[in-house]
Amino acid sequence: MKALVLNEYKRLDLQDMPRPAIGPDDVLVRVRSCGICGSDVHGFDGSSGRRIPPLIMGHEAAGEVAETGRAVDGFREGDRVTFDSMISCRNCVFCRRGRPNLCDKRRVLGVSCGNYRRHGAFAEFVAVPQHIVFRIPDGVAFDDAAMVEPVSVAVHAVNRTSPRLGDTAVVVGTGMIGLLTIQALRAAGCGRIIAVDLAEDRLLLARALGADETIKSGPGTDVPSLVRQATEGLGADVAMEAVGADATVAMCISSVRKGGRVTLIGNVTPTVSLALQEVVTREIDVLGTCASSNDYPACLELMRRGAMRVGPILSTSVPLERGPEMFDRLYNREPGLTKVVLRP
Repeated sequence: MKALVLNEYKRLDLQDMPRPAIGPDDVLVRVRSCGICGSDVHGFDGSSGRRIPPLIMGHEAAGEVAETGRAVDGFREGDRVTFDSMISCRNCVFCRRGRPNLCDKRRVLGVSCGNYRRHGAFAEFVAVPQHIVFRIPDGVAFDDAAMVEPVSVAVHAVNRTSPRLGDTAVVVGTGMIGLLTIQALRAAGCGRIIAVDLAEDRLLLARALGADETIKSGPGTDVPSLVRQATEGLGADVAMEAVGADATVAMCISSVRKGGRVTLIGNVTPTVSLALQEVVTREIDVLGTCASSNDYPACLELMRRGAMRVGPILSTSVPLERGPEMFDRLYNREPGLTKVVLRP
């Protein structure tokens, strides 16, 4: 099969690879669409430490069932499917408590990090266990279904935050995940959503996807002060941080009211500083959120109903052989290029 292989950092090659073998509980998926995740771009240059070459990256995918293992029940050849990016063991204490994203033996497709190597979906075929496979609803295209993984990240983050009906929410960072988080907050019943970003084009898209107000951040802009002005001096009820940097974490903490809640989604940097006294004296809840947890069926239904729209975020969909070019363009942060889907 043809696959896009990271053979060296910053070097991707389209080459022939063995078609994956399947076990009794596995489903072989003929990949039709696979999105380039921000984590893939960080893995492209080795900065994440979780894409050690050689590796087939890619974990945001959709396609058709090509073959099933002898113990697979419920799927057959030709079914339109997508699948979770994360493979859980189903037996550890976290899996048994319904939190597979915290599984002790968790493996992520398209990742090699020293402890394991699991080839991903930038290829014509990928094999995955049946328990992470889900049917694509009628009317949802392959390119859209491939984006259910980032949709699930946003939905899980909002579920962790538990906003109340009518709450005011601030979303800092309106990249892919931030734009999806805005929609998930709206679906959860938030009455007012304020989006914050450095880029004007992203803020325009944030408004189109549900933000009521936008704030262009940058030098000289006191975002927390502007949020308080917009909320009668109180601050927002919740803030979602979708960047992962010192300045934006601090911005979120200072933007919520006393007793407010801040959820950290972004994880670009391994450590950030925390305004401890502000968190303690104002009794702010600070939550972490990782991947998703049994959220795919709900996400696919939200997408089917149009409550979560991914089309406006998708920049382009191109054949797999253009993968090296698209990685270079994303790595160089080409303006206006938000999300790219590759088609094997």
